[in-house]
Amino acid sequence: MKFNETDLTQLHEDLQTKKISAKELTKAAFDRIKETDDDVKAFITLNEDEALKRAEAIDNEGIAADKLLAGVPLAVKDNIVTKGLKTTAASKMLENFTPIYDATVIEKLNAQDFINVGKTNLDEFAMGGSTENSAFFTTHNPWDLTRVPGGSSGGSAAAVAAGDVIGALGTDTGGSIRMPSSYNNVVGLKPTYGRVSRWGAIAFGSSFDQIGWITNSVKNNALLTEIISGQDDHDMTSSDRQVPNWAANLNENTNVKGLRIAVPKEYLDEGIQPGVRAVINNALKHFEELGAIIDADVSMPHTKYGVPAYYILASSEASSNLQRYDGIRYGFRAPDAKTLEEVYVKSRTQGFGDEVKRRIMLGTFSLSAGFYDAYFNKAAKIRTLIAQDFANVLKDHDLIMGPTGANPAFEIGSEIADPKTMYMNDILTVPVNMAGLPAMSLPAGFDNGLPVGLHIIGKAFDEQTIYNAGYVFEQTTDFHKQMPRLGGQD
Repeated sequence: MKFNETDLTQLHEDLQTKKISAKELTKAAFDRIKETDDDVKAFITLNEDEALKRAEAIDNEGIAADKLLAGVPLAVKDNIVTKGLKTTAASKMLENFTPIYDATVIEKLNAQDFINVGKTNLDEFAMGGSTENSAFFTTHNPWDLTRVPGGSSGGSAAAVAAGDVIGALGTDTGGSIRMPSSYNNVVGLKPTYGRVSRWGAIAFGSSFDQIGWITNSVKNNALLTEIISGQDDHDMTSSDRQVPNWAANLNENTNVKGLRIAVPKEYLDEGIQPGVRAVINNALKHFEELGAIIDADVSMPHTKYGVPAYYILASSEASSNLQRYDGIRYGFRAPDAKTLEEVYVKSRTQGFGDEVKRRIMLGTFSLSAGFYDAYFNKAAKIRTLIAQDFANVLKDHDLIMGPTGANPAFEIGSEIADPKTMYMNDILTVPVNMAGLPAMSLPAGFDNGLPVGLHIIGKAFDEQTIYNAGYVFEQTTDFHKQMPRLGGQD
């Protein structure tokens, strides 16, 4: 069984009517993972024994009508803590860490009786855009096994694209849900900052991080995001705004007539690969044919400063968040350390990978005396200007659209040695995190057989308009129905 085209509502109905059992469904998920994962390498840890036991228990209890996820197999990015199930953040530092509590999003999913099939691979501590920075192995893109799946949620996106699960949780600090979704021809939404509790997500950049879903369809994404959203006493940045029933508004009456869509000139400039630009222009033309109003006469002038400002601010937060990994309280401890200083230095030297060390050093430097005003403070001001750019454009428009990335998935090993090039891949996604806005990537076409994602950005807490536009586009095109052949595509 492949989960690529599975509808969550229909699956729930089939489980309720016993057309299929939770155990059969869970076994089918593991059968598919075993069929694909030697090539794709999406999972760090599988939870097969516990998942099958849980599925059998759910079958015995019966599928409750009000539990949409009862008996449904889903995957979780391995930087979201799961009680009793190893959570590594793809780092040697946490290679053997088993949490004693669940993240808030996992608690909410457990209340729905979901089946956790396992933990997916990522760039170490979510720092990277290709999943090549994992301490364990590189995940491969199901569309072309010689190419990256994107990052840092590359394992989650690859698992969904390969048909292992309907959806997988990811985190997005600067595009880490949306870029892998674009590269893998799946749907990924970063909710508004504060919409979903971050409690239990291993922190990278606390004012940027957000948990969200990578799924096989827009409607499934809306259903799943609704379940994990809401205020949480453990997370002071979580919003107490009411969570809408987004999926209820996705039906045959949903349309984009009169929708005002802004296309900033910076989003389709010469830095965008021609094949990607052609795909996005065709998508925008399609929206226009559906009745939307396209406005390409807008500008986001501070976009070009987004990447340098982001990497100063996010790395500064990372240098603070990663202080806790000291070789004493928990995590890896260097076996050859003899003094307290050696415990700190050797544990971090041996426990962290090169990219994590690079960002710690960059962040520490930016926060140090004599450089704070020159770097951190200036980057914070740029963040405010970027947020103002979005506010100015969204004041007169409903959505902003453009490509998720400047290019399709690149070859494994082709950019990893050049951090600057890797960082610039995020130029279209990091500004959204700077402003805390919701944004989604969805399948929009192909460039030489490789998926291209359409990036849809909305106003704060207006995920509904994003879902509406994505749903209409999805229902009137067939890009999302194209499936990878695990290595090549005609």
